[in-house]
Amino acid sequence: MTTAALIINGKKAGIPEIRQAVNHLREKGHDLQVRVTWEYGDGLRYVKEAGTLGVDCVIAGGGDGTVNEISHGLTMIDPQRRPAMGILPLGTANDFATGCKIPKDPLAALKLAVEAKPVGVDLVQVNDRYFINVASAGFGAAVTTETPVELKNFLAGGAYTLMGMIKILNFTPYPVKIAAENYEFEGDAVIGAICNGRQAGGGQVLARNAFINDGLFDVLVVQTFPLNAIDQVTAELHNPTPGGEYITLFQSSWLESFAVEPIPVNLDGEPIRSNSIRYDVLPGEIKLALPTDCPCIGT
Repeated sequence: MTTAALIINGKKAGIPEIRQAVNHLREKGHDLQVRVTWEYGDGLRYVKEAGTLGVDCVIAGGGDGTVNEISHGLTMIDPQRRPAMGILPLGTANDFATGCKIPKDPLAALKLAVEAKPVGVDLVQVNDRYFINVASAGFGAAVTTETPVELKNFLAGGAYTLMGMIKILNFTPYPVKIAAENYEFEGDAVIGAICNGRQAGGGQVLARNAFINDGLFDVLVVQTFPLNAIDQVTAELHNPTPGGEYITLFQSSWLESFAVEPIPVNLDGEPIRSNSIRYDVLPGEIKLALPTDCPCIGT
């Protein structure tokens, strides 16, 4: 049987179905310890504690931000004794879990976490931070961070789309230099997205062919465009390629961006702001419990 630490976002800890699922798995013989977070940093502390206890699995109970914090915490544990990771989706969007087909039902998600054979997946290091799903930069980051929590809860994933529609008419381009494998760009960009996973912003698919175990991320760059080109931009967005006029999609294992003014970047829901950012794929950095039909795992 599995020894696991379930780290739950404190805002979601009172859900009765979670307590029932935990009790059910305990009755089946699994040693499932529960910790509840109060503020950012608690998750890192609890992951460190789990590492000293020698648990088999650490389960992130929350949304994409919680998944980000727990996966970050796992990087701080020596790989030789690093627990695997599971996910109990409890957020508004749950983009990473949804893209990986991790069930939302608490019992099904917890059973998957403690019973599935974990698979090595990539993380992306961003300066001294990490993300597992998507880093959005520029306008995309502003949409995600500025959508009010109440609006997110009311509209669920559609909140990001609605806020994007409201703000797109007043977007501010960001002068930026980008360098990556076989790609260079210097000019004004509206949105940049570095995708380890496939979707962000409440279900918006940004990189439909991305895999989380291929040692690469997919990069989507949207350059400034005139309003009379909106039809072409829409067409390119539905079928992005490395050679698009306004929208470019390519793969790389690293990327550097430089800007005079700090650019807002959102790492799985966690905001940062910097002039100079380096992104590097860390292949197979953590082991993750995933369903056998997970579409984000390459063969």
